[in-house]
Amino acid sequence: MKYIFLLISLFTFNFLQAQVTGVVKDAAGEPIPGANVFWMNTTNGVTTNEDGNFSIHKPARSHMLVVSFIGFENDTIHVDKGNQQLDIVLREGVELSEVNVVTRKLGTMKLRTSVMNEDMISSAELTRAACCNLGESFVTNPSVDVSYSDAATGAKQIKLLGLSGTYVQMMTENIPNFRGAAAPYGLGYVPGPWMQSIQVSKGSSSVKNGYESITGQINVEFKKPQLPEADWVSANLFASSTNRYEANADATVKLSKRWSTSLLAHYENETKSHDSNDDGFVDIPRVEQYNVWNRWAYMGDHYVFQAGIKALHETRNSGQIAHGNTPSHDLYEIGIKTNRYEAFTKNAYIFDKEKNTNLALILQGTLHNQDANYGRKLYDVDQSNFYASLLFETELSKQHSLSAGLSFNYDGYDQNYRLTNQAEEGLTKKFVKESVPGAYVQYTFNLNDQLMLMGGIRGDYSSEYGFFVTPRAHVKYNPNEYLHFRVSAGKGYRTNHVLAENNYLLASSRKMKIASHLDQEEAWNYGASVSTYIPLFGKTLNVNAEYYYTDFLKQVVVDMDSNPHEVAFYNLDGRSYSHVFQVEANYPLFKGFTLTAAYRLTNAKTTYNGKLMEKPLTGKYKGLLTASYQTPLGLWQFDATLQLNGGGRMPDPYELSDGSLSWERRYGSFQQLSAQVTRYFRRWSVYIGGENLTNFKQKNPIIDASNPWGENFDATMVWGPMHGAKAYIGLRFNLARN
Repeated sequence: MKYIFLLISLFTFNFLQAQVTGVVKDAAGEPIPGANVFWMNTTNGVTTNEDGNFSIHKPARSHMLVVSFIGFENDTIHVDKGNQQLDIVLREGVELSEVNVVTRKLGTMKLRTSVMNEDMISSAELTRAACCNLGESFVTNPSVDVSYSDAATGAKQIKLLGLSGTYVQMMTENIPNFRGAAAPYGLGYVPGPWMQSIQVSKGSSSVKNGYESITGQINVEFKKPQLPEADWVSANLFASSTNRYEANADATVKLSKRWSTSLLAHYENETKSHDSNDDGFVDIPRVEQYNVWNRWAYMGDHYVFQAGIKALHETRNSGQIAHGNTPSHDLYEIGIKTNRYEAFTKNAYIFDKEKNTNLALILQGTLHNQDANYGRKLYDVDQSNFYASLLFETELSKQHSLSAGLSFNYDGYDQNYRLTNQAEEGLTKKFVKESVPGAYVQYTFNLNDQLMLMGGIRGDYSSEYGFFVTPRAHVKYNPNEYLHFRVSAGKGYRTNHVLAENNYLLASSRKMKIASHLDQEEAWNYGASVSTYIPLFGKTLNVNAEYYYTDFLKQVVVDMDSNPHEVAFYNLDGRSYSHVFQVEANYPLFKGFTLTAAYRLTNAKTTYNGKLMEKPLTGKYKGLLTASYQTPLGLWQFDATLQLNGGGRMPDPYELSDGSLSWERRYGSFQQLSAQVTRYFRRWSVYIGGENLTNFKQKNPIIDASNPWGENFDATMVWGPMHGAKAYIGLRFNLARN
């Protein structure tokens, strides 16, 4: 009992300690994330969050607070008493004749001050690999998996907490995006050089952005013309050994003190058909994409305005190619043509900057036109989306803040399709729509960044499913700067658009069986995590352990087990859940070198036709080891990542005429290695690297590839990479603002 009393006394003592808070900025007034803040001659220290803010206890006998960050001069502040608010400006380091000593931004940061379990992937992390688009930006991330959906179209999907990416709410600058028809190929619509950062929030997240987050949210922040550090011009050129070529460029103009604009352009072309396993099918689809975006910003003292318009055109061709014994006539071809247009505007009026009282209106409209053929199967869809959100936020006091708002979302799908290879069959026409108005309120309590409570609830009315309520809650408690606890619980809902989100499954002879009156999906998510920041040999060892449980009350099951020649979509009758445990650690072994190790264990099961079974094509575990070293002057950077992917269950196979199975019941584990070397110059850099250097390839990813018009053809049994080692080279250029 006395030990419990001592522990409680220690926690209470931490709350009673004097607290020093503040923000660390550069000379231009921009916050510096990841700066070190510590008391001189002690091990008591913290790092600033993504906004440059920090909060640290003041020891009774220490008065000198040291602030440091690579590339800036250290600053030492004399602090007589606690409970102070500091505004600290660091001066940049010395500029040499050939190279600037600049900051090396942290790659992936755990957002310490966030009540939610959030990671921020910075632009520095995105340059550690061939981050050509959003789908390739998670190579060094242990939490998010990106894999091929099938072996024919090149469609990729995200998996978070052991579940498909459709259960992740995808957002761009906190606006829901890439829904419905954009889901199968949307990861390729975001060029890597356009991104400023990515925020990954696990679990039920916040109610502010809607009800669709079940396993988490992924938010992409793009380059913004209004930022002081925005380059005049930047560009990226990329080429790979698979004959893939990319070019990106963006330019920013400061029209006045208030107005700024930027133009971003992207072009890519996979120019050659590859068939490394000689099965007659293209391993990597030929993709050509044009992507242009113009955005504007007005930054007033009280009124803030942003707007942009984006246009994308993409053609994707795959399928059989004529060579060897493959006949040149009646080839099984896949062709997907996409035109996508987006326009958005953000308007905010700031009533009180000190209390962060503001009112914001967000509007976005999207038109997504896709024409696709899979052999003789057709799926053409015109999706229109309109999203509006009115948000009010204020800080009632230093400890209490409130957010409330209204939202409206409209989705319309004009579909024409044929689900068989019988060319004489006519097209089925179907139009579906859903309108969802909603409202939310969210309250946050913050006790000196040590105890934070956030509770939110929203109500929405669907024109298809009626009224439903989404509650979510988060608690964060850190008794001291070394230990942070988080727990969360919340609900999420999702409308399933079967054909729009799964049309890549048409690359198979499987018949599609879609039940009528499919439910709106509904699930609870519960999470707990602990983060530790341990001073060790003058550096900080970061260790994070987390557990998440997702439990579906209603779900649309994708059943590829009950009938191996059919994929069935029907309402869940039984249990469906996912347990995920992950531990991650990173440590700077010596100056300029950082090592990260992670391990994740997944147990995901769903009831298929009355039988609770392990989810197919879902790895049981994942290990990740990533290392990064930058030389003292920042001239060279070396990065390497090793992934260990665990095996899993395949959909139930069937027997062939000779008694053998159509495919194995389970697939084994495999490893993948990627590496990159970067040489930095004053205004440009050159990088060279390789992917899948272990050269592991899934054997025969397409079932019965020699007979694509037969009943056994199936390109959806994919669990591993389909192409071997790939090399690439690139050049980055930036003309910085003086």
